[in-house]
Amino acid sequence: MARLTTALFMPTLNELTGLRAILPRIDPSWCDEIVVVDGNSTDGTIDEVAKYGHRLIQQKGRGLFDAWTTGFDNTTSDIFIVFTPDGNCIPELIPTLIAKISEGYDMVCVSRYLPPAKSHDDTFISALGNRVFTKVINLLFGARYTDTLGGFRAYRRDAILAMNLHRQNEESWLHRRFPLTTTWEIGSVCRVAKLGLRTTDIPGDEPIRRGGTSKMSVVRNGTAGVMQIGADFFSSRRALERAAAKSRRAAEASSRS
Repeated sequence: MARLTTALFMPTLNELTGLRAILPRIDPSWCDEIVVVDGNSTDGTIDEVAKYGHRLIQQKGRGLFDAWTTGFDNTTSDIFIVFTPDGNCIPELIPTLIAKISEGYDMVCVSRYLPPAKSHDDTFISALGNRVFTKVINLLFGARYTDTLGGFRAYRRDAILAMNLHRQNEESWLHRRFPLTTTWEIGSVCRVAKLGLRTTDIPGDEPIRRGGTSKMSVVRNGTAGVMQIGADFFSSRRALERAAAKSRRAAEASSRS
């Protein structure tokens, strides 16, 4: 079987401290593409990325969904890995993710709650919220996840297209009106289960964040997460397949023009 190619995607917004600690630990030979999407940093993040020669794209839109989509649309590899260089993700797990996806999985999640892993960055509220969301998603979608909100994951490119993760914002009024209801973290765990795709978790600690500031609001993101779960639960598999097919046709038409 031919070797799968890999793209490593890193979103940044004023993450200079984390980058200085993390970038030296990323071996470029692990991946075929390394893409950084920056949300207009002002702290030296852009210059730090340039030192390593990684491809850097200035984000034109706003928000996490736009950054993820920009990264995906600017890569072509078989595997797409989401990695936040703020210190919360362990770079040495990247080869393990690649190996696991190569076994035939469509999505592999680095879980902070699969023993012996643990989070050193959790607050009581974030840990409780993750456990509640994980239990609810497992119950509603018949899944067996251990960490549904962690973002350090590897996806097969064709699985992303099948789930329409990169075009969630075009699916409904809800997603257009409330961009936080289009997160890849929640969208993927719901849709992998809905479509019957193969997924697994691997244990991975979450170290303490290095510098920068978290962009998450417990109330705002939590409310949006509930709305997103509800939207995916009540949406049929057929509707998801139609949305993915529509996105494919639009992409094909754009490539021909």
